[in-house]
Amino acid sequence: MLEKQKTIAEKISLQGFGLYTEKKVTITFKPAPEHTGFIFIRTDIKEKPCIKAHFSFLLKERIDQGLILEKNGFKIYTIEHVLAALTGMDLDNVIIELDNIEIPIMDGSSKLFVEAIEKVGVIEQDANRKYYSIKEIISYENKKTGAEIMAFPAKKFEIMTIIDFDSKFGQNAVLKHLDQFKQKIANSKTFCILREKMTKKSIKGNNLFSINQLKMKEKPISYFSSFTYQESNEIAKHLLLDIIGFLTLTGAKLKGKLIFYKPDNYIIMQFLKELIKKVKIFKNNDIPKFNLARDPILDIKKIMKILPHKPPFLMVDKIIDLTESSVTGVKNVTMNESFFIGHFPKEPIMPGVLQIEAIAQVGGILVLNKLNNPELYSTYFLKIDKVKFKHKIVPGDIIIFKVDLLEPMKRGIVHMKGKGYVNNKLVIEAEVMAKVVKN
Repeated sequence: MLEKQKTIAEKISLQGFGLYTEKKVTITFKPAPEHTGFIFIRTDIKEKPCIKAHFSFLLKERIDQGLILEKNGFKIYTIEHVLAALTGMDLDNVIIELDNIEIPIMDGSSKLFVEAIEKVGVIEQDANRKYYSIKEIISYENKKTGAEIMAFPAKKFEIMTIIDFDSKFGQNAVLKHLDQFKQKIANSKTFCILREKMTKKSIKGNNLFSINQLKMKEKPISYFSSFTYQESNEIAKHLLLDIIGFLTLTGAKLKGKLIFYKPDNYIIMQFLKELIKKVKIFKNNDIPKFNLARDPILDIKKIMKILPHKPPFLMVDKIIDLTESSVTGVKNVTMNESFFIGHFPKEPIMPGVLQIEAIAQVGGILVLNKLNNPELYSTYFLKIDKVKFKHKIVPGDIIIFKVDLLEPMKRGIVHMKGKGYVNNKLVIEAEVMAKVVKN
C-alpha cells in the first residue's frame, strides 16, 4: 500500500535563543502543500526570502559551526536539530518561519520541536510519498582517522552510529524505525566533554558539528550534556540525531541501513554527495504515471478563460491534474503548428523556447486558477534557470508537462519547476520564476 505525504495539522510557534548568534528568535511551523518539502522563511527581512532544506544550499565550508543554509546572501543557522525533528516525526511538507537568522537551540536537542509537532498533530495529504531505496553498498573510509560510513540495501530506514574516543570508551546508538525517534533519540542533547574546571574558556563543543568556544553570557548551561566515560550512549544518540538532520538535506525519504563509525565531517560530506547523485538520477528516471483517458479537469475552453494567451500561442490543450502545489497539462504537437512553417521545415522540431513557454503557461494555470478573476491577471517571466533539453519534440508527439511549486507564492512572485514527458521519457526540464500582475 502506498504511503501518503504528511504535514502538520496547524501552525505553532516557539521562542528561544540562537547558540552561535545569541539572538532571540521565534520559530513558527506551518502546514505546507504537497511536494513542498521543508522550506525556511526569514520573516524579519522585507523580501521574506525562502530557502529550501537541501544540500545544494548548504554552506559546506562552515559545517564545523552547525548546518547553515545560504541562498542569495541570506542565511539560516543551526538547522540540524529541527530537521531531525521533522524527519523523525515522519513529515514531508512543512514551512518554518523565523524572525531572526538562527534556529533557537532550545534545550540542545530535538525534544521541544517534537513536542510542538505532537501538540498540533500530523495529517495525511492526498499525494503519495516516494522513497529512494539504496540499491547497492556504498562505503567511504578516512584511513587517517579510521572513520567509516557504510550503507546497505534494506526494506526500511535504519541507522547506527558508533563512537570510539581514542579507544578509551565506546558508545553506539541504533534507530531501527522512525517510530522510535521520539522515545530514544529526540531528547539527546548537544554535548561537551569537560576536561578541567568549568570556565568559559574550558567549555568546548565535541558533537559532530564541533561547537567552538562558547559565549555563555546568560544562556543556561542546560543546553549541553557532559559525561564521564562510564555514562550512557548520549553522545552516540546525539550524533545520530545530527546525522538524521544532515540526511534530510538529500530531499528524499530513504530506505536502507546506514552505519556511521567514528564519522568526521569530510567523509560525511563525501557520502552525502554520492547519495545525492543517486537520488537525483532516481528522480530523473522516476517517470510519473499519467492517465490520458480520464476526463480533463480543465478543457481548452476553461483554459482560455484563465490564461491570457490565445491560439496560435496557446501551448496547453488540457489539464489532467491540479492540486495546491502541482499541475499537469497536455500539449498535442501537430504538423499544423504555425512555428513548423519556418523552424526546420524539412525536419520539423518544436523550438526549445516554446517548450519553456509551455511550462510557464501550465504553471500559470496553477497560479491564476486560485484567483477570483483570473482573466484580470497575467504572469510575466522574471527568470529561467537550469534548463535541459533531453530529446527533440516532433509532430505527432503528446507532451505531458508536470509543474510543481518550489516555494509558496509571495507578493505575486512564483518559483516553479517543470518537466515535460513524451512516451514515458523526460524531454525537457526547467525552473521558471514569474510575477503575477493585475492587468
